Amino acid sequence: MTVSRTVPSRSETAPTPHTMRRAMGNFATGVTVVCGLDEDTPVGFACQAFASVSLEPPLVLFCADHRGRAWPLIRAAGRFSINVLAEEQDELCARFGTRQGRKFDGLPWQRSRWDTPNLPGVLIRAHCAVDDVHVAGDHDVVIGTVLEIEEPGAHRRPMVFHRGGFGIQDETGS
Repeated sequence: MTVSRTVPSRSETAPTPHTMRRAMGNFATGVTVVCGLDEDTPVGFACQAFASVSLEPPLVLFCADHRGRAWPLIRAAGRFSINVLAEEQDELCARFGTRQGRKFDGLPWQRSRWDTPNLPGVLIRAHCAVDDVHVAGDHDVVIGTVLEIEEPGAHRRPMVFHRGGFGIQDETGS
């Protein structure tokens, strides 16, 4: 069933992008790296907008900025891996959280049997096929069918992003 809605034009009370970012920053999220292959070249980006959608069938979602370089290449490949970062993986997060540089340079990654990159030391990996893509403002909402899950580091603590930083911040910012 499709629900059709009329989207109102921006009202005077609609939040600015700055207000939206600040307010939504109060919601703590995990940190993932979405990876894929462009032919034989690995590509990827850090992503906090990730969630499990369905157990039957197994589906996940992530949101990707239209301006990103990696997402169009991953979409064309049709497969991706979600690499959930562990608390101490700051270097890996920084590497994939920037638009500059070659993110896989010097990184010991492996190709999975699903033709998706496996990043080292992560909590879990979900290997997925692109199932559906919905345009939502300046992002795409990507639905992926989970082909396989690996849990190499599930016993460790996850990396958490909250209020513009890593870890849970209290009212005083510590």
